[in-house]
Amino acid sequence: MSFAARLDAELEQFKRDGVYKRLNYLEAPQAARTKMQGRGEVVILSSNNYLGLCNAPDVVAAGKRALDEFGAGTGSVRFICGTFTIHRELEQALARFVGCESSLTYVSCWNANEGLVPTLLGEQDIVISDQLNHASIIDAIRLAKTITKCQTAVYRHSDMVDLEDKLRAAKHTRLKLIFTDGVFSMEGDIARLPDIVALARKYDAVVAVDDSHATGVLGRSGRGTEEHYDMLGQVDIITSTLGKALGGAAGGFTAGPTALANYLTQRSRPQLFSNALPPTVAGSALAAVRHVEHHPELVTRLHDNARYFRERLLALGLRPLQGETPIVPVILGETAKAIQMSELLLDEGVFVTGFGYPIVPQGHARVRCQLSAGHTRDDLDFALGAFRRVGTKLGLI
Repeated sequence: MSFAARLDAELEQFKRDGVYKRLNYLEAPQAARTKMQGRGEVVILSSNNYLGLCNAPDVVAAGKRALDEFGAGTGSVRFICGTFTIHRELEQALARFVGCESSLTYVSCWNANEGLVPTLLGEQDIVISDQLNHASIIDAIRLAKTITKCQTAVYRHSDMVDLEDKLRAAKHTRLKLIFTDGVFSMEGDIARLPDIVALARKYDAVVAVDDSHATGVLGRSGRGTEEHYDMLGQVDIITSTLGKALGGAAGGFTAGPTALANYLTQRSRPQLFSNALPPTVAGSALAAVRHVEHHPELVTRLHDNARYFRERLLALGLRPLQGETPIVPVILGETAKAIQMSELLLDEGVFVTGFGYPIVPQGHARVRCQLSAGHTRDDLDFALGAFRRVGTKLGLI
């Protein structure tokens, strides 16, 4: 069998298994409502555009200004051909926003995570990871284990007794790095950060939090999981994204003490061997950070929308997971049912994605709704009407 034929055969199996992912093409900016090719206008309930900043006029305008001022690209990596002042401004703004001394940007948070663990850990060190951490953390740990031969451990999701057991067993290691998501993207729940930090202090460990679904989302002013718990400045390392609440363009960053950013600049391979963010992305992300700082009411509106939507789903008789975040998973059980529901909702003009095994455990398939500050009450009621009709058709209501 030829190479292409083998891939085609595997793709056909994906389709038979009901896990084949079909791309839907948008003909307008990412927003609460947008135009989908072949569908017309749809309400978006599957986007990380939590604050509605993807198409905010000041964010878009800042990207255009950066394009005019700095050009389309950076030409090479930062230490070889220079780094633009717009990157320095962005990194200073990001550090201030998340309560750290310094930050360093990457082309994605995936790159930031990959650039963190293998750079910091060696054979004498261990990284201890939450069971439900994002794939980027998992792959970063696998990479570190392969390259540097560091030790690894996984604790049961948000189980502090198990985490303490892992820390106690690692008492003779040099660096103990606890790595957790701030908000777990499939469940929508929040890491038990006060307990994690307390255990880290007890066992002389370092805490790293991937706040990708919390930056711009949690806390009174959107500064993330730390602010949510009134702990700003108490986490050692924060990684996060510019591709979700902060305008949604691309990019990520690692924040922490100044020594960390300096060390990563010297040794982090994704930083050393990849071009910096395009200036347009840096400019729009900087404008997004400033926009959130000046408009904390967006965060309030986001959580009001999430609360309203979750309560109305419960009133319909559906089973959304309880939580405090704008990630509202509706549990359906079987993968085929989740995919069928998402397809029927799209027929009704609501774009929301169904997830099943192996992305989530067997029997826990779901449609994952993600709310935005950009949604109006009319948008939400339109979507709820579609859930009522589709839920009735599927025998869920």
